[in-house]
Amino acid sequence: MKKIILTLLAIFSTVNVASAQMGGGFEGPSASNNATTVAEALKMRDETYVTLTGKIVNSLGDEKYTFKDDTGEVVVEIDDEDWRGVKVTPENTITINGEVDKEMFESTKIDVDSVVVR
Repeated sequence: MKKIILTLLAIFSTVNVASAQMGGGFEGPSASNNATTVAEALKMRDETYVTLTGKIVNSLGDEKYTFKDDTGEVVVEIDDEDWRGVKVTPENTITINGEVDKEMFESTKIDVDSVVVR
């Protein structure tokens, strides 16, 4: 019985590692046009999905950064795993995808799901 369990665990581990290393996916336009500016995003409702293009100008610590485009600035929160190996400097133009996060008594921020260097 132990051998069967160990064999199954080995198989599942191999499948998970293989699928994690593939990391592919579609990059291109979406059916819905959710591209927006920082100024527009700040006016949107909580949990609205947005796509913003601009630059990260500095780190605020604790996975928070200042993101800027031609219309303004907003704090973005990018969890370490959501960088997916992408390296960004203030000179890089990036596109971020995420949700507007509005909390009572706090400034609006964007909870980022993905980062793409342009």
